[in-house]
Amino acid sequence: MTSLFTQEIHLSKRHEEIVSQRLMLLQKMKNNFGDQNIERASLLQATETASKRNQNLLQDIEAAENSLQARLKPHPQPAIRSLETCYWASVEEHFPKWEHFLLGKAPYPIGGEDQKEMK
Repeated sequence: MTSLFTQEIHLSKRHEEIVSQRLMLLQKMKNNFGDQNIERASLLQATETASKRNQNLLQDIEAAENSLQARLKPHPQPAIRSLETCYWASVEEHFPKWEHFLLGKAPYPIGGEDQKEMK
């Protein structure tokens, strides 16, 4: 009987050791899970920060590019602007004569009498 009682005590101690080890492992798993969540949150925050920084950099680059393009475009001199204005005024003036010809509904607008006057 003593041997059974000794075995029972031994098994009981072994059971307590196993339960204790189980609790320690569960606590480690819980700590690891918490650490993973903290690390995941930290990575998410770093990703968002990097994304915002990259977006700001892209906007700065686009603004710089637009600024450089604006500087590189030469502003037309007043004489050129005047010529351009006169050109478009002439186009608007003569367009009615050419409109039907351009649409394919009338013959070439300059001919006959107009051509004799030019000579």
